[in-house]
Amino acid sequence: MNPANTSQADTCPFHGGSIQIADVPPLDPGVYSLTPDEAKFFKAVTGIDDDEKLRAHILLTQEKAYKVAPYPCIYCFTFVRMGITKLPVYQDIIGMGRERPHAVFLDLGSCFCVDSRRVAFDGFPAHNIISSDIKKGNHLSTTEFLELSHFLFRTSKDTWAGHFIPGDALDPEMLSVAPIVRGSKVGSPPDLSTLTSLNPLRGHCSVIYASCFLHLFTEEQQLHLGRALAGLLSPEPGSLICGIQISKKEKGEVRTTFGNSVHTLFCHSSESWTELWDGTVFQKGEVEVRTSTNEILFMGQVLDILIWSVKRL
Repeated sequence: MNPANTSQADTCPFHGGSIQIADVPPLDPGVYSLTPDEAKFFKAVTGIDDDEKLRAHILLTQEKAYKVAPYPCIYCFTFVRMGITKLPVYQDIIGMGRERPHAVFLDLGSCFCVDSRRVAFDGFPAHNIISSDIKKGNHLSTTEFLELSHFLFRTSKDTWAGHFIPGDALDPEMLSVAPIVRGSKVGSPPDLSTLTSLNPLRGHCSVIYASCFLHLFTEEQQLHLGRALAGLLSPEPGSLICGIQISKKEKGEVRTTFGNSVHTLFCHSSESWTELWDGTVFQKGEVEVRTSTNEILFMGQVLDILIWSVKRL
């Protein structure tokens, strides 16, 4: 397969508006790799058992995606990594799906919905899973992420029971700040197949997963989104908001490069992230925040990664 020639792509806005990609590198098939667990999963869900045929299928998916969304996560195959399985609370997530009636899983900033597919594969009911990503931009139509997900997994709307709600998380018609639901449960969730925004999910989400998402926004926007997500969270003890993102030892800006573009991200530290959730978004002591950090090498740059969860007590 020839690398996609997108080195002179138009400016492509990310969610928060602080990242602009004017010139992106051409795809390099040599970057492709799968761990044994990743290979096992993709073979099972696609029905492609041959390693080379699976590689060709994923590379073709990447090429299609890069033409409309030339993001670093697509260039580096982050979209196949299933970061959710690395979370210490992963088995708690699967357990809620299996044991809690009407448990709803929301995958925010879902890209091709790979994490949504993985939790369904491991036992979370697919019909209670909602994936959501940006509705449109200079390159993206309303349905392209969903179509790419179906292409990657070789499914259709008739064979995948999960739901996809496109929209801008900063648009109040899509997701607005509402009072945190406290006390008893709020009843059964709405019919997920009819939803066109996330707002009807207030108080109904057992798990909200936001991976490589919140760091795309400014400090003020991250606080706003934290409050909006808190309004969606179920009041039942054990309900979770969790994710993975770039961090900094002391909160502040992190500059990264991708091709000829420079990305400026606002990144929290473990301490400031804990303070944001426990005492700012939620009342002090209302949630348990757990964080851990490690370093990764991303396109030649060492980055600190924050793995985190916020659990209702």
